[in-house]
Amino acid sequence: METERLIFRKYTKNDFDLLFEMTREPNMMKFIRHGGPWTKEETMQSLEKFINWNKDDKGLFLAFNKEDNKLIGTSGLIPQIIEGNDELEVGYWVIEQYWEMGYGYEQAKAWKEYGMDHLKQKRLISLIQHGNVGSMKVAQKKHETREGRRHNREKCSGILN
Repeated sequence: METERLIFRKYTKNDFDLLFEMTREPNMMKFIRHGGPWTKEETMQSLEKFINWNKDDKGLFLAFNKEDNKLIGTSGLIPQIIEGNDELEVGYWVIEQYWEMGYGYEQAKAWKEYGMDHLKQKRLISLIQHGNVGSMKVAQKKHETREGRRHNREKCSGILN
């Protein structure tokens, strides 16, 4: 899959260094999982999970800039169980040097369209950590509606216009 500026690809077992480049950065991981950098072990366990998810065209995919092939972040449709219901979350991370350049919105929009059009999902969600102003702005720009708050996360859903 690709957008105007990005190309996405599945994770492979050779992508540990790319993933660890992101997961070891405190600012990038501030609003992801436990809110801090991941250990090498956490990163390896997550890489294995991402590879497994990718078999079903779900989970996180690496996002590269089309022009220079530089890693921008990772994004995709993340399987979640929320209040006993299977959900797909539109998730994305952007490497800090690329913040505020529209890459978060571009990734989120692409995966939301993929989920609705290709996977025929009627609903997708975003789980946004409290205080993550950038992701709240992306959710608002995608016309998502706030459904509630659970465990320090905002739950938003909606269909792109």
